Amino acid sequence: MLLFYIRHGDPDYKNDSLTPKGDLQAMAVAKRLAAFGIDEVYSSSLGRAMRTAKPTCDLLGLTAKPCDWATENRAWEHFTITTDEGICTWCFFDAKYRRLLNAPEVRALGDKWYEHPCFEGTKFKEGVVNVSKDIDDFMLSLGFRHDTANRYFIPEKENNKRIALFSHQGFATIFHSCILDIPYPLFASHFDICHSGMSVIDFSVNSEGLVVPNVLEYSSDGHILKEGLPQQYNYGYRF
Repeated sequence: MLLFYIRHGDPDYKNDSLTPKGDLQAMAVAKRLAAFGIDEVYSSSLGRAMRTAKPTCDLLGLTAKPCDWATENRAWEHFTITTDEGICTWCFFDAKYRRLLNAPEVRALGDKWYEHPCFEGTKFKEGVVNVSKDIDDFMLSLGFRHDTANRYFIPEKENNKRIALFSHQGFATIFHSCILDIPYPLFASHFDICHSGMSVIDFSVNSEGLVVPNVLEYSSDGHILKEGLPQQYNYGYRF
């Protein structure tokens, strides 16, 4: 199985939709996915993700299956903090928390990083436990049982499909952390994903009959370049 994770296009957050630029990005994604085909499309049930998925579905004659568990709201509820200035933001956006997430004593706790006293009063533990369960349930529905103790997946049924999941930036951090068995602090503080960025993860079964997910691409925007659209990383860098 190949799993394609696509962040929504340039957003109109106020109306939970896309800007005209975002619509062009969504169409570019659709053309890219249509080149080799997609078998099933899943999407966060929020408007900006569903709208990004729509051109792909239209081109391929598919229907996006809405997933409430993949909305940004779920991740936002658990992985945000309030800064000293009273601003609510993602923990990985705040300088103090980025430092804490990478502190040696936090890293030493591994998968139980959220038990460090510096995170007392946050919802990090609840988020890791509950959101990861939703993700593992999704993977099981695709035929892959997550053995978290050994950090691999056990295939329960044959699945050679190409699966697309349209979702969000904040959710991407916990999603990839979970399926790649990388502790959330490491992933969230070191990896970002651009608007309409596409990640491709290979779930091929190895010679031992197990699956160790392999990231073939992360946050790729090759479709943007091909369509001649402006490449600008989340309103910031150009490269």
